[in-house]
Amino acid sequence: MTLANDTLLEMQRRMLRIRLFDERASKMVKRGEIPGTVHTSIGQEAQVVGACMALAEGDTMTGNHRSHGHPIGKGAKLGPLMAELVGKAWGVCGGKGGSMHLADFKVGSLGESGIVGSSIPIATGAALSSKVLNKKSVSLAFFGDGAANQGCLYEAMNLSSVWGLPIVFLCENNQYALSTPAYTVTAGKIADRAAGFNMPGVRVEDGQSVLAVYDAVRTAVDRARSGKGPSLVEVMTYRFNEHSEGLRLAVDYRNAAEKESWLKRDPIKLFRSYLSENGVADEATLADIESEVAAEIEAAVQFADESPFPELSVAYKDIYTEPLGGSQ
Repeated sequence: MTLANDTLLEMQRRMLRIRLFDERASKMVKRGEIPGTVHTSIGQEAQVVGACMALAEGDTMTGNHRSHGHPIGKGAKLGPLMAELVGKAWGVCGGKGGSMHLADFKVGSLGESGIVGSSIPIATGAALSSKVLNKKSVSLAFFGDGAANQGCLYEAMNLSSVWGLPIVFLCENNQYALSTPAYTVTAGKIADRAAGFNMPGVRVEDGQSVLAVYDAVRTAVDRARSGKGPSLVEVMTYRFNEHSEGLRLAVDYRNAAEKESWLKRDPIKLFRSYLSENGVADEATLADIESEVAAEIEAAVQFADESPFPELSVAYKDIYTEPLGGSQ
């Protein structure tokens, strides 16, 4: 698919936002500024941005535990996301979601979860709502290779196909579920499993190419929007950092040669070269974008620093039920 130069530059801008946002988050959690842990998408930016930019403004998506990048890929403001990571009141969830359970309805991000595969049925419900209400919107369910063997995925795929729902199931296959290699627990290609649910399945072998991901997901999104039902897209990619920041394991389960080969295919560097070599932007323009994004990250950190912590009075708001005896 042919894209305008402005769109191509926006792809680079959003990938840079994810990279620099996650690099800063990595430093912050190690300094104790972010409670809990943080899972970064460093190395997977092409897969995130290519998929998210294939969606329309009114489309929805759900993520997983590694999902700061998904709302950024859909155009979310960085300040409220950063404030959420540090548990501040100006965060997208008022500081209650944190790193693994944030949502940003302003860009159609319905939420993410540390429970493997748990957001897939939510995306399916959004697709059902779209069909029932004739909204013409598409839902995108992100999940990792570690969720590829969860029963909820196949229940959702089955019902989506039976009901002809406008949804795209996207497997972010970074080839490891924490430290478990996918090939040791998953038979065959994940994309091939689509056939069992009467839907198309495609595997993007070069998930470090934002354009390859965009083309595959856009085809699936267009199919869903036209009423032809769900698709499964598997994207082969790689996380450059550890499963979570600061995690220390007794053995290095990824060999040096493997990591080095993937580091050479940094999606941001690859696309930067593409933009330059194809006359989309000159060096000065690309450098300006990098400087602008770096300034955006600093502004996001300042926004988070200036945000107050939530008041105790809101502790029991936005939950399914009030505690026994009502709010305290």
